Amino acid sequence: MLPSREEILRSAIFKTSRSGGKGGQNVNKVSSKVELVFNIETFAYFTDEEKELLKEKLQNRLDSEGLLHIVSQEDRSQLLNKEKTVAKLIDLLKKAMIVQKKRKPTKIPKAIIEKRLKNKAATANRKESRKKPSID
Repeated sequence: MLPSREEILRSAIFKTSRSGGKGGQNVNKVSSKVELVFNIETFAYFTDEEKELLKEKLQNRLDSEGLLHIVSQEDRSQLLNKEKTVAKLIDLLKKAMIVQKKRKPTKIPKAIIEKRLKNKAATANRKESRKKPSID
């Protein structure tokens, strides 16, 4: 079960800074880049097992303190960038919470094994018949 947008907004920390790229006259005045900092450990919504699963799946994205950073600077609007970071976080959590099913190894049917061995024997006979007869 995933947390709602409001629960994420209550627990996440947002940092803003000046964004690079297009912006015209506002580029040096407006802080439109948004960085969302999310602490999985202190978020009370998840159980301990879910927290461990998230840490394991997102270990490449966590910093040394166990914080998850998501940045958005695509839009000129700080509000749109904030919404995009929240959407990215929800999508990331959704993908990380999926537990893959254990693969069941299947047994090769006897008919398939026999067919392969017959083909192998037929090929060996065909190649054997191409050889010159030996003089004994």
